[in-house]
Amino acid sequence: MTNDMPETPQLPSPATRRIPLAIGAVVVGALIGFAGVYAVGGFKRGASSDSACNGAVSLAQKIGPLAHGEVAALTMATTPLRLPDLAFEDADGKPRKLSDWRGKTVLVNLWATWCVPCRKEMPALDSLQTQLGGKDFEVVAINIDTRDPDKPKNFLKDANLTRLSYFTDQKAKVFQDLKSIGKALGMPTSVLVDAQGCEIANIAGPAEWASDDAIKLIKAAVQPAAAGF
Repeated sequence: MTNDMPETPQLPSPATRRIPLAIGAVVVGALIGFAGVYAVGGFKRGASSDSACNGAVSLAQKIGPLAHGEVAALTMATTPLRLPDLAFEDADGKPRKLSDWRGKTVLVNLWATWCVPCRKEMPALDSLQTQLGGKDFEVVAINIDTRDPDKPKNFLKDANLTRLSYFTDQKAKVFQDLKSIGKALGMPTSVLVDAQGCEIANIAGPAEWASDDAIKLIKAAVQPAAAGF
C-alpha cells in the first residue's frame, strides 16, 4: 500500500476549514426544511382541520389546568383537528364508525391483550364508563388484537369488566389512521373527542381514568356538549 501524502501535511487555513462547515450547515438546514414541509403535508393528508373544531381547541384551553396529577400526561389540542372517521366492529360484528357517536363526548381508547399497560388500564376505563357513561359521554375502547378474536373477549369477561362495550378492529387500521396524524405513538393510546368529532386532548400511554383528577377533567369536557353548545 502506497502513501501519497506528504510526511508533514499542511493544515488548511481557517477560512478553508469554514467552507465545508458552511456547506454542511446549508445541507442540514435544507433537510430540516424538507422534513418540516413533509410533516405538514402528511398532516394535511391524514387529518381534517376546519372551523367546526375551533370550539374543541377553546375547550382544551379552558380545561387544560385540570390536566394534572393522574392525567398530567394529557396533551391538550392547540390546533383544530377533526379525527378520521375510524371504522371498526362491535361485539356482534356490526360495522361501526366514530361518527356514530356525534353529539356525544367520547374517549377513544386503543388496547390489545399483548399490551401489558393496556390490560392494567382497562379496569380504570371500565370504572370511568360506570361513573360517567350515558347520553353525553362514552368510553369507546377498541381492541386491535389481530389473532384469536376470543382472547380479548375472554379477558374482559375474566376481569369482570362489564360496563365497557366491546369494539374491535382485527386489522388494526384504527391505529394506523391515528398514527398517520400523529395521535398514536404507542399502546395504549387515547384521544378525547368532542361532540363534533374534534380532538380535545390525547395521551400516549396509560392513565388512571378512575381517579378524581380524570373524573373532574372529563366532566369539564362533557359539560359544553351536555349544555348543547
